[in-house]
Amino acid sequence: MDDPGVAIAAADIEVTLRLFRALGDETRLRLLEQLRGGEQCVCDLTDELEASQPRLSFHLKTLKDAGLVTDRREGRWVYYAINPEALATLERVLAELKPSRLSLRAARNCS
Repeated sequence: MDDPGVAIAAADIEVTLRLFRALGDETRLRLLEQLRGGEQCVCDLTDELEASQPRLSFHLKTLKDAGLVTDRREGRWVYYAINPEALATLERVLAELKPSRLSLRAARNCS
């Protein structure tokens, strides 16, 4: 258990789980779709998604806790934006899961 590689892998698994759990909801995916165009105020998101502010706040908090979005306060409004580093992490994780050609060939020879 003292192997640093195991600790790093466990940390990666926790981050990956948090990201995928946050993505596993239609409202949160719709929020991310809206944020693709850039930073938006929560008031605009409620109008665009035709959802109540408390409902969106819950989902935005989930996205923020997962690291998928960032927020900043300006006066009484909160503005949200996609966190590019989180998307890069997702890309890296998915690339690591992609089977290599060698592993695909090995599976075909197994009968």
